[in-house]
Amino acid sequence: MAYLLAEQESLSYGYEQGGRLPERRPVARRKDKDKDSRSQLVTYLKDSYWDRTSRPIYALLYLLGFLIFYEMGTILINPEALSRSLTDLQGRVMAFAWVQEILALIGFSGRTLWIATPLVVVVILFAFQITSRTRWSIHFKDFIPMTFECILLAAPLVVLSLVINRTPNPPPPPVPTAENVIHRTPGAETAVGVSWSVPSLQAASQGAPRKQAHPLFVEIVTGIGAGIYEELIFRLVLICLLMLLFQDVLRMDKSMAILLSIVLSALAFSIHHHVGFIAGQFDTLERFRWQPFLFRTLAGAYFAGLFALRGFGIAAGTHAFYDIIAAVLKYSVMGGGQ
Repeated sequence: MAYLLAEQESLSYGYEQGGRLPERRPVARRKDKDKDSRSQLVTYLKDSYWDRTSRPIYALLYLLGFLIFYEMGTILINPEALSRSLTDLQGRVMAFAWVQEILALIGFSGRTLWIATPLVVVVILFAFQITSRTRWSIHFKDFIPMTFECILLAAPLVVLSLVINRTPNPPPPPVPTAENVIHRTPGAETAVGVSWSVPSLQAASQGAPRKQAHPLFVEIVTGIGAGIYEELIFRLVLICLLMLLFQDVLRMDKSMAILLSIVLSALAFSIHHHVGFIAGQFDTLERFRWQPFLFRTLAGAYFAGLFALRGFGIAAGTHAFYDIIAAVLKYSVMGGGQ
């Protein structure tokens, strides 16, 4: 109440001095408002569906089920995962492997590495929620329309993939050898993401066959992993770092900084499907063809736009549902891509 009275006195004083109000307080408010608005590129009506679902806390809780499914699915595909090093998992997403390698450098290993990898996503989104200064309230009923939104947003990519990636005689996949550091997991390629894993040289030398899970299940699991971890690396982390470089260090215009960040992140997203870096080595993952490269670049820009407009949860959810739809179409309509 004392504060309100002080505000009223200051306004009255301003009008008594010729109608001019003090400038200091409004300027401070405007600076705070500008500082808050930097946490997201688009401001929606406060506490509307669009505002709520673009918050990092929504992304964290919405994607939690996807994270659990990916971890449990990877264990089902690789029953030995909990009792040995996670360096030779069937269907492991490369972005997931990058997070693991960083954690391994810090000192995580074995089961602690298995637990710490998804916790990285949780911690990063939790930190973004704190710094975003947005509300923490959750309407769990929003998760249903979020799911439908992600599926609808994935539909244009499905159509674009069918148009661009139509090739009469696609080249055969590379034949894995024991000397390769990285090899293609059977049935683990989708139009956007390719899942790669590191083979066990000991198993290869002994000629021990690995029991293969159903390719459709492998693609669904790895597609969900790609949706989370590729969006984490190429959108949440890379775009934020590029925006920091362009806007805060190089003092570029915000619009130009956003455009450059989207383009560069999209190119990096597409390139990493052809040239990979894992286990300390570069390797050619897939022979370059302009159709997949173009599609992945456009898809990367599309996901970056979703990230900028709708937040990480919708971008990662759309990516995951696209991979799921592409896998189902591949095996139900196209006969397993044959």
